[in-house]
Amino acid sequence: MSAVCQDNVAAFCDSGTSPREAFEAIVKRHMKDAYRIALGLVGNHEDALELSQEAFYRAYKHYNQLNAKGRFFPWFYQILRNLCFSHLRHRRVCRNYQLRTADCGLRISDAEPNPQSAIPNPQSDEMADLFDPEIVAERNETKDRLWRAISQLDEKHREVIVLRHFQNLSYEEMAKLLFCNQGTITSRLFYARQRLKEILDHEMSSPDPGSGVWGPQKGGQTS
Repeated sequence: MSAVCQDNVAAFCDSGTSPREAFEAIVKRHMKDAYRIALGLVGNHEDALELSQEAFYRAYKHYNQLNAKGRFFPWFYQILRNLCFSHLRHRRVCRNYQLRTADCGLRISDAEPNPQSAIPNPQSDEMADLFDPEIVAERNETKDRLWRAISQLDEKHREVIVLRHFQNLSYEEMAKLLFCNQGTITSRLFYARQRLKEILDHEMSSPDPGSGVWGPQKGGQTS
């Protein structure tokens, strides 16, 4: 993903293909990165897949807003992140409503979204996923703790963790995607790493200063 901020629209249109074919080429190039970023932000496979697809659909509808010299992915990323953050806010509202309803002793309708629906049924065909090494890794205890901790970060700090440690973007690339300077990125990462470590240490109830999940941490300020 090192060139994620470098490609422009003209690069996909120079071959004389139609606008639709050019956009399909862009989707093929970026669909995995879009899904992985969405997964990191929302923490759910089905939601990430749906949100990344919706982002590409919206990008296609408004493709004329991006000029031929424009960088596609920074523009597209704003669509994707806004969808993911909107989804998270909606999910929090639904969860709070369900908790209030439960506190009142009312039975939540079976038609309500089930947060456990993303967990494979042991009797379903999804059991085949258990043989995928990546799926196995994601299900181990350390990964579970990490996902729970990341979900407790606020949006801007969760975002820089995902871009830096899940997508391996450089500070320069992150600054381009987020329309800020590299100093702001450094500051946000410092705070996000510190906060993530605090959450993990608190959950484990046995802080270990030498076991930083994201590696050595240097000075910075909350941004």
